[in-house]
Amino acid sequence: MVSFDHRDPGTDEHVWTEALRRDLPPLALDVDRLIVVAAHPDDESLGAAGLLATAAARGIPIDLLVVTDGEGSHPDSPTHGPATLAALRRRELVDAARLVGLVGEPVFLGLPDGGTDEHRDAITAALRETLDAAAGRRVLVLSPWRGDGHRDHRVVGEIVEQVCAARGVRSRAFPIWLWHWGGPGDVPWDRVERLALDPRAREAKTRALDAHLSQLEPLSAAPGDEAMIHPGMRAHVERDAEIFLVPEGAATPTGSVGREYFDDMYARHDDPWGFDSRWYEERKRAVLLAALPRRRYRSALEAGCSTGALTAHLAERSDRVLAVDLAPAALERARTRLAGREHVELRLATLPDAWPEGEFELVVLSEVAYYWAGTDLDRGLTAAIASLAADGHLVACHWRHPVAEYPRDGDAVHDALAARPDLVRLVRHEEEDFVLEVFALPGARSVAAESGLLP
Repeated sequence: MVSFDHRDPGTDEHVWTEALRRDLPPLALDVDRLIVVAAHPDDESLGAAGLLATAAARGIPIDLLVVTDGEGSHPDSPTHGPATLAALRRRELVDAARLVGLVGEPVFLGLPDGGTDEHRDAITAALRETLDAAAGRRVLVLSPWRGDGHRDHRVVGEIVEQVCAARGVRSRAFPIWLWHWGGPGDVPWDRVERLALDPRAREAKTRALDAHLSQLEPLSAAPGDEAMIHPGMRAHVERDAEIFLVPEGAATPTGSVGREYFDDMYARHDDPWGFDSRWYEERKRAVLLAALPRRRYRSALEAGCSTGALTAHLAERSDRVLAVDLAPAALERARTRLAGREHVELRLATLPDAWPEGEFELVVLSEVAYYWAGTDLDRGLTAAIASLAADGHLVACHWRHPVAEYPRDGDAVHDALAARPDLVRLVRHEEEDFVLEVFALPGARSVAAESGLLP
């Protein structure tokens, strides 16, 4: 355990500014729910208020568990006893939570400050109960880093890592006191992820920090009532980005995402990616369909059709559709949706290994190619292009934000497509969240030329 005193000047922020200039992978926030387990009131604000504000702005529900009331922050205070401090710090946390956009009430476990090691079972039970309530959703759990040098941070961090690892839930840890006592050599850089904060998130974090007055300002002028967080320490948490640590030993995607991942997703949720429930998905389908250069196609191949939400629309624009997916549960739901459409064939296959034979006038890669790691991406794109009829079109549409379980993001997929000498781009639609492109073989004509508007 690291020994430090909060009253020391600590590491100057300029040391961290230089160290954090390195190229760090981004934290993926593609989740349906966020759970934060704070050892004390203010942990969530110091370490992750920017992330909470970002998640709240995106409409991601947030659960906040507060293990202790932080009543031991001023053990020698002549003016504030433990009960008074506990009540004060609870009120401060509630105010801070509202300022970053939390809607639900924080859950206070009320366990002894400094005594978390004796209450591991209670903390574990509370986290499990919260995870049970979020069953079937993609969840990210946050906690203080177990290497932070504070006993309660260590205990809470260890519990979160253990419970999440047992359940296959993604977790990340945020350092707090590391910035004060440590230096760049104390950081496990191979496990660091970064979340850039936009101006609104930074402003929300500043206001949340301001809510914890009992820690930022003296309780009184009397000895024992000094501020716990001095300006030098606060400088560490007012950066334009927040830092999170991947649990030691957590798997990093090195191969293509396989059937087990999708079987688990469909077992826990009828509509894992919100294809039928989210306006975002409905609008994106409309953009894709509007980008198709032809009103109708002789034949279409859809790679990774999932539950058939897009397949149904392709069926209205094609004489024949072959839709492929590797998840049996997804295909069962697609069959229900597409019942009676005899010109649609649904096939169980893992791509790119079992690429369908035949020629297609339209090939659709929608939210699928970022699952292909290493040489699988090149193999998949090569197979897709080989499937194209001489006058065919290849449509690619992908989410641009990183996702922890995926070996690459959408931009990497489209960079690979752009580098293909055997394709020419006809359409590009780019937004902050997704990129959509239509390609053809060299020599292809534009929509206007095909329609006779140009020679």
